[in-house]
Amino acid sequence: MPPDSSSSWIDISNFLSLKKGEMAEFDYEDKKIMIANIKGDFFAADRVCTHAHVDLTGGFLNEPEKTVTCPLHLSSFDLKSGNALNLPAEEPLKVYKIKKEKNKLFISF
Repeated sequence: MPPDSSSSWIDISNFLSLKKGEMAEFDYEDKKIMIANIKGDFFAADRVCTHAHVDLTGGFLNEPEKTVTCPLHLSSFDLKSGNALNLPAEEPLKVYKIKKEKNKLFISF
């Protein structure tokens, strides 16, 4: 059973195989999402840069800072809040809740 029945939780347990320091693409309906494994903690955010519309899974994951950097203009985004941390990006990424329960991983929309 998903962790919280008041939200719409989708089972994404296939991403549990994602190694620490890796990112992967996840499409759900019209959403283009990035799943990141940072030291065993999973994060989910829109994967398209809010500045140049580039796929962020081709960018750079900074595990200590929990950020992803766009490969085109080097704007960084905080994966916990989605905030753009430097120019040229100014708009935040949408972030999604992820819960790990037993041997399952869920994302909430």
